[in-house]
Amino acid sequence: MQHRIVVLGAGYTGATAAGRIAKRLHREDVTITLVNPEPDFVERVRMHQLAAGQDLKPRSFGEMFAGTGVALKLAKVTAVDVDRKTVTVTAADGPGREELEYDTLVYALGSGWNDGGVPGTADHAHEVSSRPGALRLRDRLAALDAGRPVVVIGGGLTGLEAATEIAEARPDLDVALAARGALGDWLSEKGRAHLRKVVDGLGITVHEDAAVTAVEADRVTTADGRIIPAEVTVWTTGFAVHPIAGATTLEVTDRGQIVVDRTMRSVSHPDVYAVGDAAMAIGPNDKPLRMSCASGVPMAWQAADAVAARLAGTKVPRVPIRYFQQCISLGRKEGLIQFVTADDRAVDRALTGRVAALYKELICKGAAWGVANPTAGVPARRRRVVREELPGRARAEAAA
Repeated sequence: MQHRIVVLGAGYTGATAAGRIAKRLHREDVTITLVNPEPDFVERVRMHQLAAGQDLKPRSFGEMFAGTGVALKLAKVTAVDVDRKTVTVTAADGPGREELEYDTLVYALGSGWNDGGVPGTADHAHEVSSRPGALRLRDRLAALDAGRPVVVIGGGLTGLEAATEIAEARPDLDVALAARGALGDWLSEKGRAHLRKVVDGLGITVHEDAAVTAVEADRVTTADGRIIPAEVTVWTTGFAVHPIAGATTLEVTDRGQIVVDRTMRSVSHPDVYAVGDAAMAIGPNDKPLRMSCASGVPMAWQAADAVAARLAGTKVPRVPIRYFQQCISLGRKEGLIQFVTADDRAVDRALTGRVAALYKELICKGAAWGVANPTAGVPARRRRVVREELPGRARAEAAA
């Protein structure tokens, strides 16, 4: 029988893992099913652009995976039973319910926005962590008259990109940014200075040390009692992982991330791998990897290579996972590339201005190209799956 590999989620990590596994193993030995509710790839790192009114190039999974042996199943994952080794899905275009069996599972369901439990956020705020959310915000912004107040909550990468993109696209709006700490407080001195220059040039009002405690239809309130007018509120304070893993017997963190080893394999269930935001993986200096595309893609490479090697009975390679830079777009004309240590701490070097904007654009295009070409750089020679008469989990353990 063919070894059944099911990959849940076709974001940067899931799509990359599926394609890379397909290149590593012979098609007659495995089936690879990629489960995703949408038929095309969503460039999540560009959702702030979509919200600001820009159109993004569609990227069809059917075209991406043509001829690879990866079968796309358009469905939404509703449950995972890691003890029975099944996944329950519902059809993307209807109520049909189906159960998929697997021998190896790659869990890449990622994360969504996190309202932090702040009163009024779920009712009144917008998010840019998904395409539907970005499109709703796009429509709302388009309906605003000149001079109306827009407040972006959160001073991290997503908040900075959303605020600057909106301010550049709609200079007639009164755009503000509310940050829990100081603006860009994790950046180098050069990075902070450039960020401040760009934000001031775009006319963005910055509220520092402003922890938002309530969101209403026309305002937000901070912990120190400040009232900030907001006809539109954009909430970008962090991400929450998909809740399905937390409902299983997998070992997860208190945030619901699956605990994995250095090869991205679950520490409690060796036939399950987790990548991207869904996984708690350890990086350089024993620090957890942050939720990001920069972490997720090499995690997907590592998981794919580990799956293929264990099934083929060969040595599991180790993919180096470290950080080099944080890339921030500040509208279409400005950018900031903050160079960092291997464990993601800012160093003195930073690239700014138009060159940095072009650099960030190349990074975004490269990430999308990598999903469309997940086997780039992978040797053409495929390995054969070990054929001992063992069930899937036992065979994987024997090859570990």
